[in-house]
Amino acid sequence: MKIPLIPSSEITPKQAYLSRRDFMKAAGVVAGSVALVACAVPAGKTPPSATKIDSQAPSAEDVLNSFDEITNYNNYYEFTTDKQGVASLSKDFVTSPWDVEISGMVNNPGKFSVDDLTKKYPLEERIYRLRCVEAWSMVIPWLGFPLAKLLNDVEPTSSAKYVRFETIYKPDDMPGQKQSTYPWPYQEGLRIDEAMNDLTLLATGLYGGELPAQSGGGIRLVVPWKYGFKSIKAIVKIELTDQQPATMWSTIAPNEYGFYANVNPFVDHPRWSQASERRIGEFNRRDTIMFNGYSDQVSYLYDGMDLKKNY
Repeated sequence: MKIPLIPSSEITPKQAYLSRRDFMKAAGVVAGSVALVACAVPAGKTPPSATKIDSQAPSAEDVLNSFDEITNYNNYYEFTTDKQGVASLSKDFVTSPWDVEISGMVNNPGKFSVDDLTKKYPLEERIYRLRCVEAWSMVIPWLGFPLAKLLNDVEPTSSAKYVRFETIYKPDDMPGQKQSTYPWPYQEGLRIDEAMNDLTLLATGLYGGELPAQSGGGIRLVVPWKYGFKSIKAIVKIELTDQQPATMWSTIAPNEYGFYANVNPFVDHPRWSQASERRIGEFNRRDTIMFNGYSDQVSYLYDGMDLKKNY
């Protein structure tokens, strides 16, 4: 499968003057082959070894968001509902060492350290669009490896149909988890064929360095054709099951947040339109793209499905 990513060789910084109150500086994508500067390692970070894979850019008009934008504008209710307050509240959150337990319908269950996983599976640089259900978006340079590699090694049984994910539960360190408004810990799920798609990433790094706590470290899911709430952060449990998992948002408000949560400009949220989005770092809105621009890679997964019912 040819992965629709922006190769790092085509990215260079481009200053953009943005609203002082709402935005930081942004890095830009230009056409043609130029040196990589935008993905420089943040100060104090040690970059893991990563494979830069050839790919096609989403668009020369797509803007690679800056490190500061990506790490200071986050939905992470385990800490706070204030997007711009997550970074400060999570600054002391410990993300290493980090373990992930894999259980359920697999032949090789176990607990795996993120350090061991990143040694076993070569890290790849994946530059993906991220589209939030709230109708804002970013373009983010992740480091990680396809979830399929890990699933293949734990060997799902023939009965496994879904993959369930669970976030760490540490209310003493994650103050938002002390609020009873939400059914903690955060849970998400994918159909097994979605999980095995090569676009589905387990991310352990960002911008050439480690994955900051506010962005989901020690390890998170990235499913670029779905709304961002499907890309669960700080994963500690992965379970293979034959039942569709109950996910946090589809449990709280099933009329607003479906299990699939595919980016679809033709299915509005009950309280707002999904036909357009606000890219962080831009003044004007842009049209939302079906499957967030990844139709060629994932549309076959939903052949015969009513995407308005299975939203």
